[in-house]
Amino acid sequence: MRPAKGGTVSAPWGSIFLDEALSRDEAERVLKRLWRMLRPWRLRIFISALLIVGQTACVLAGPALVGHGIDDGLKVNNPDKLNLYASLYLGVAVFALVMGRLSIRAVARIGETFLRELRVRVFRHLLSLGMEFFEREKTGRLVARLTSDVEAMQELVQTGLTMFIQNILVFVGALIAIFLTSWQLALFTLVVVPPVYVASRWFRRASNRAYLDVRERIGTNLATLQEGLAGVRVVQAFGRERAFTRRFNETNEAQYDANIKTARIATRYFPVVEYSGVLGIAIIIGVGGWLVDAGTIKIGVVLSFVLYLNSLFEPVQQLSQLYNTLQSAGAALHKLFDLLDTKPSIAERSGAIDLPPVGALEVDEVSFGYAHGPDVLHSVSLTVAAGERIALVGPTGAGKSTLAKLVTRFYDPRSGVVRFGGTDLRDATIQSLRERIVVVPQEGYLFAGTIRENVRVGRPEATDAEVDAALEALGVRERFSLLPEGLETEVRERGSRLSAGERQLVSLARAALADPALLVLDEATSNLDPGTEQAVERALEALTAQRSVVVVAHRLSTAARADRIAVIDHGNLAEVGTHDELLRQEGRYASLWASWTAAQSVRAS
Repeated sequence: MRPAKGGTVSAPWGSIFLDEALSRDEAERVLKRLWRMLRPWRLRIFISALLIVGQTACVLAGPALVGHGIDDGLKVNNPDKLNLYASLYLGVAVFALVMGRLSIRAVARIGETFLRELRVRVFRHLLSLGMEFFEREKTGRLVARLTSDVEAMQELVQTGLTMFIQNILVFVGALIAIFLTSWQLALFTLVVVPPVYVASRWFRRASNRAYLDVRERIGTNLATLQEGLAGVRVVQAFGRERAFTRRFNETNEAQYDANIKTARIATRYFPVVEYSGVLGIAIIIGVGGWLVDAGTIKIGVVLSFVLYLNSLFEPVQQLSQLYNTLQSAGAALHKLFDLLDTKPSIAERSGAIDLPPVGALEVDEVSFGYAHGPDVLHSVSLTVAAGERIALVGPTGAGKSTLAKLVTRFYDPRSGVVRFGGTDLRDATIQSLRERIVVVPQEGYLFAGTIRENVRVGRPEATDAEVDAALEALGVRERFSLLPEGLETEVRERGSRLSAGERQLVSLARAALADPALLVLDEATSNLDPGTEQAVERALEALTAQRSVVVVAHRLSTAARADRIAVIDHGNLAEVGTHDELLRQEGRYASLWASWTAAQSVRAS
């Protein structure tokens, strides 16, 4: 017998599958939480439970009817009684079939609805988490949470949960029935209980660890796959196909080994349960025959007992197989709950207020470090007046990009305050923050869809006319209109159908549609070809007019055009001033300018 795979489980049976590292109190909290999540479907769950109970009662009535049919009809040659019990048996069998189908459909509908809501809940929660979470977690592992972990619960939702509950009820009902049918024969069935009990305890511990490991290996393998596909251009450019294939083969092999381990555990356990059932039936037939000869019991009782005993061991075998499904589903559900328990680092405070439409940006004595690392910014203070353009310059790793992330509240400072219009960003509503302050990254990221849909990301409720106006304001509408399908052109995954410059123009139009008070630019022209650089430059000039701008300048020619320049060096604000003022000071900026202009001269020659 091969174990089933996948599935989820409702609250009453959850303690079977939880990670053994959890304490009883922790397990109960998880189950209560799951039960709370199932609150909207409790009436349907109750109706489904009634259907399963009815089906189980019909199944358990069958052996008793067979026994009475033999003893009261066949053995005494009473056709009327025999026909009566045969008709009753056929009736309960049909009734059990109908209720079984109805219960499976009802439970599957509840389960699939729950999984649909769970996917949306997890995805929405992921989008609420801060940047440091995504810098820490691999994308492949997060994809695994919404794919393989949810799929692990699929089979249990569709049929496994109904079978699990039914087999529990059949097992308990059959156990009661065998003692009511013949207590003498029931005592002999206790012979096979110890080996089944010991094997089941071992299987519970071993399979629990094994299936948790399987879920972890799946996540690692998906992370490797996602990383290789996302960076396929780099892989091919450097001829690293073999190295990445070898790396994927290692994680794939680890997943294979983990699955094989679960198979080995199953092959050790299932035969014990199966042959214990065979041994139990053999004992009952032998002892039952002796008791019939002695006149202690009737032959119909022995036959009913054998059928009940089969109903006792068959659920044990099926529950053993379903236990693997529960383990896999339980491990997946536990990981999903862990993900849902991750607190967003950037959360909206109670009583948050909207940022004013315009205002000055103030960075007041701000210090910051990533995770538990040392500070990378030290007591930085800087003010950007409304409508002013300021450039952040400095060597790689100096902290200028980190400062830009604090200005946009992708992170909160360890100490100090970032204000806009006099309001601490931590006291502002997230919606108003994202409306007032918009980031344009160095490389415009496009989603699968049309150009128009990608521009509308800046303001989803915008009309087509407003999208057209945003493109027109940047002077790029005509450029996209020349495409065969105009603004309805599909950009494909990551905007692969457009050039780098065109992707950046869409990104700028997106920001124009949002119409923010403050723009934070990670220099948008540093990686463009000359053919599109001028178009992007013109669009940038139009976009930044009459707005406050903070630009992370990788090229000092960009910094020279700013109203003021802030030099960041080793996490400190070294200098602030205009281009001419800083050159006259002959300080850090003058040194950077001299090095940059010398490099440009070498390239030109």
